[in-house]
Amino acid sequence: MNIHEFQAKDIFAKCGMAVPPEKVAITPDEARTIAEELGTAVVVKAQVHVGGRGKAGGVKLAKTPQEAYEKAEQILGMDIKGLTVKQVLVAQAVDIAHEAYVGIIMDRQTKRAVFMVSAAGGIDIEEVARDTPEKIHKLAVDPFLGLLPNQARMLAFKLYVDPKIAGQAAKILTQLYNTFIESDASLAEINPLVTTSDGQLWAVDGKMNIDDNALFKHKDIEAMRDLEAEEPTEVEAREADLSFVKLDGEIGCVVNGAGLAMATMDMVNYYGGSPANFLDIGGSSNPDKVVAAMNIITSDPKVKAILFNIFGGITRCDDVANGIVTALRRIAEGPGGPLKLPIVIRLTGTNEEEGRRILQEVDLVATDTMADAVQQAIKLGNN
Repeated sequence: MNIHEFQAKDIFAKCGMAVPPEKVAITPDEARTIAEELGTAVVVKAQVHVGGRGKAGGVKLAKTPQEAYEKAEQILGMDIKGLTVKQVLVAQAVDIAHEAYVGIIMDRQTKRAVFMVSAAGGIDIEEVARDTPEKIHKLAVDPFLGLLPNQARMLAFKLYVDPKIAGQAAKILTQLYNTFIESDASLAEINPLVTTSDGQLWAVDGKMNIDDNALFKHKDIEAMRDLEAEEPTEVEAREADLSFVKLDGEIGCVVNGAGLAMATMDMVNYYGGSPANFLDIGGSSNPDKVVAAMNIITSDPKVKAILFNIFGGITRCDDVANGIVTALRRIAEGPGGPLKLPIVIRLTGTNEEEGRRILQEVDLVATDTMADAVQQAIKLGNN
């Protein structure tokens, strides 16, 4: 789950980090009022779940309350990478002497939380990572010991020469790690971590992603979810208890099992196609789930073919086949009429012969190899 910048910085502030005074506005008038209350120059920042806001014109400095009104008027309603800006953060501007980057991500390869820090922070950190990766320093944290004080100081001195500033940074690194772990985050970053001319450190921007599977432990964070800022099909999928991520391809994938879903997308790419989604229906053959999956996939105008890749283990193939047939019947009875997209089904495992018989009764043929199914789906999609 993504949260907005102002929400991440509110969490940072509660753990003791220095965050500039700020408030959220949904109208230009509110932005002007907030700027008047702060009594200083402010930064007006679009609040959307996407990076690159600054380069897109979604971050602007305003020296007066009237300028804050004008900047907010320009930003509100702006389209940034397909997302409409509906609220802005009006934050006190700080005197920037230096910008650094500090982030933590859950790394699957090391199975640990990994710190990434760089003295070359700011809006171009992606370019730094690509062109000069040696400027980014990494540290995998032992999950049992946590971030040790000497490790925090070592990372801090990668960012700053001045011992006083490095001492502040070491404290912030420890606070960020504790917040990351306590929130069950998959990502937490400060970019930039700003040093002012008087040697103080401020977290002037923040980002956090929270593990969906841990939200039951964090009702306060779950309440921060902004449904309007999320992809509508992903919201619909979550409500239907489906694991779904929208992509940009033309082959709609319906798979049972996250690992098999990943392998399916890899094979679609291998044979020259492009997956339209990641969709794991889990171990269920419930027709309601299949109907929801089909509705979500067919709502994407880019989809040219639908690929079912079912490996029946505990889930029986005949149950899955009945779910597919029931789902297609319900769709046909709906306002849109019968499904017009070609369907390819790979069905193998427990009771696969019975499953194939059920599908044949409605003129659906299932193949038993994933490679054949993927190639058929791509061919039908191209035609």
